Amino acid sequence: MKTKFLYLITIVLLGGCALQPAYDGDAAIGKRSAQDVLTASPLYSSLGDIDFSEFDLLEMSPEMIEFTDRAVGSSGAQSEQLRKLAYAIMRSGEFSLAYEDTTGTAVETFERRRGNCMAFTNMFVAMARYLGIDARYQEVDVPPTWSMSGDSFLYSQHINVHVDLKQGRWREVDFNIYDFDHELETRIIRDNRARAHYFNNIGAERMLADETGPAYGYFRQSLREDGEFASAWINMGILHRREGLNDLAEAAFLEALRVGGADTLDLTRHTGDVGWMSSRQTDTDLIAMSNLANLYEEMGHTDLAARYFERVHAHRMKNPYYRYQVAESAFEEGDYASAIDNLQYAIRRRKNEDEFYYLLSLSHLMKGDRQEARTWMKKAEEVAAENSEKQKYHYKLDLLRNLDKN
Repeated sequence: MKTKFLYLITIVLLGGCALQPAYDGDAAIGKRSAQDVLTASPLYSSLGDIDFSEFDLLEMSPEMIEFTDRAVGSSGAQSEQLRKLAYAIMRSGEFSLAYEDTTGTAVETFERRRGNCMAFTNMFVAMARYLGIDARYQEVDVPPTWSMSGDSFLYSQHINVHVDLKQGRWREVDFNIYDFDHELETRIIRDNRARAHYFNNIGAERMLADETGPAYGYFRQSLREDGEFASAWINMGILHRREGLNDLAEAAFLEALRVGGADTLDLTRHTGDVGWMSSRQTDTDLIAMSNLANLYEEMGHTDLAARYFERVHAHRMKNPYYRYQVAESAFEEGDYASAIDNLQYAIRRRKNEDEFYYLLSLSHLMKGDRQEARTWMKKAEEVAAENSEKQKYHYKLDLLRNLDKN
């Protein structure tokens, strides 16, 4: 259930996305600044009429006020009010919340009765504060979780609610109610960082929908809320890379590393050896490095790309979708044993991807093991979400069975 309640934060490793125009190998390497990304980008002209001046993430509608008053009342200890509010939203049959991987404001989430954990956290914080309860946003360091949208890898993180009940008492409210680990590291964050998360999420959703202007606007607003928010800098970099603006993409990725305090390369490469600077790495830092390595490889800076790839190799190998791509390459090269090893790892991390089982079946078939091929083709049919995919796997499973009859 953990994946179900994670929210989109960063798009990573867009190696399979649209090819970029040819680029002079020396055109970037630190020539543009992070400020250029925000004020001198060609994408600025495509913003449109997006207006953030009246935006209120935690606005309470009259319907929300009526619901909260009726569910909780105006008396009682805050701990009891908190219990009633959580019960009314998560347990009672009246509200019937449902997970959907979309981000919304407090009002939007209440009206839809669905959303991701960012959306539900917005709604709960708004209601709790209306009652006078000290509710704050909290980032949660969950284990790395990946998903896929088209040719893009998505990296997810988690957010929940920290409630201060005074006198040293506190509670956590988490919409990952079936699988929340209280041993995970957490950080209470200010509202401006929460708004940065919100705008970054919306920007990512718009980017996936190929709405470049709005995506740029939302990422820019995210960074206006919190210029130290590395995830929005990474997404800014990816957006500019998709548009062929590699110099600005580089500036954004480097800024993501700078604000994260991560290891970076000394880019004075034309005057001497390239050296590492700073000291630590987080998952977000490694994601920025992965994107930067891909960018440098594409631009012909193979030495810089190799150095960054070396630092992020272990991180990439933890990504089940990257391992699937490695398996595809191994399969095409005839290394079926390697393909099987990588697919087995990918399946341990993501058990409901029919394409993983399908390629595993083909790999066993090419090795001459028809029994294993049938087993994994049947599994692909079982987990496929679309009927057309189920039929495809069923047809291929029949072909495998017929092979044994001949």
